[in-house]
Amino acid sequence: MRVFTAAAILGLTLTACKPAPPVTGKPPTLSAPAQETMALKVDTITDTLKTPWGLAFLPDGDIIVTQRTGGVKRVSPDGKAVDIAGAPEPYTEGQAGLFDIILSPDFAADKTVFISYAKGTDAANATSVFKAVLAGNALTDGAVIFESTLKDTAQHYGGRMAFLPDGTLLLTTGDGFTYREAAQDPVSHLGKILRITQTGKAAGGNPFAGDPQAAHEVYSAGHRNVQGLAIDSQTGIIWSHEHGPKGGDELNRIEAGQNYGWPIATYGTDYSGAQISPYNRYGGTADAIHNWTPSIAPSGMTVYRGDLFESLDGDILVGALKFRQIHRLQMKDGRVEKETVWLDDLGERIRDVQTGPDGAIYVLTDSGKLLRVTPG
Repeated sequence: MRVFTAAAILGLTLTACKPAPPVTGKPPTLSAPAQETMALKVDTITDTLKTPWGLAFLPDGDIIVTQRTGGVKRVSPDGKAVDIAGAPEPYTEGQAGLFDIILSPDFAADKTVFISYAKGTDAANATSVFKAVLAGNALTDGAVIFESTLKDTAQHYGGRMAFLPDGTLLLTTGDGFTYREAAQDPVSHLGKILRITQTGKAAGGNPFAGDPQAAHEVYSAGHRNVQGLAIDSQTGIIWSHEHGPKGGDELNRIEAGQNYGWPIATYGTDYSGAQISPYNRYGGTADAIHNWTPSIAPSGMTVYRGDLFESLDGDILVGALKFRQIHRLQMKDGRVEKETVWLDDLGERIRDVQTGPDGAIYVLTDSGKLLRVTPG
């Protein structure tokens, strides 16, 4: 198997990839997140959703929500939820199902939406992208525009999406759980962030464009299971986070052609307790900006650039499934200066966190709630 290195991705001549000195023992000591002191008001818009996963804001004020086990809902500001017909039928074993939903950058003109989802069977399934036109409460002219590398496991799909300013689409994938070495294989889409056009083709200028021995859609490599992706609307920085195994969840600043190390370097251990790698850091791979050990099981994320929370400007909010809270990462010069937690009193597994057009924070929970968070 051909192995990724940052130098190889960037097209440089590689004579050797020497590892950094092994880092043994526990990861660097991180201060425990403090309780958020900001007063917050939490309103429940609806609690009737079933396994919600991703959301997008329509120009008329409604919100469209994917449900992992199937179906898309349109939710009005007063909480009325109606079905949107025409959604793709997902494969739903394990962690599979419908994932993210995102509007076209030209939605006002073309009414186009994109849905990421698990497509296939137990024997062969993949993270895929479905494209359709939203007409009232129906998705029309729907078609699958992209399918990633097939696998036979029902775990680690990634599935988050984001549009870059040039109109190309970023799609995250997972490593398929038992295929973790594929994150370092340039032929495979597994364990990658991909960049494609709105028709599902490899975007021009990708790191492996023109390489016959690599997948041309690959934008970055060495990921485990990326379920958080956000682009800072002011700086253009691409932020992602990914699930570690037992420990080692990561926040990463994504750059084209970089290798983020999995499974060569990790602060986590296998669920069995076995060592995955002797390295926490490895030469030629990018270090995480921030890590969580023990794992928080990060979910959706947003970079706040709204008007309601003045003190939040530029900070990153990350949902946590395991600890049932939101983590606020206070950012300074591209680094995490302080970490606090929100909404831990709700006892809800947080699935997605997004900044709304009105500056409020919108939150999906695994129990089926859509929440609106504003200053208290």
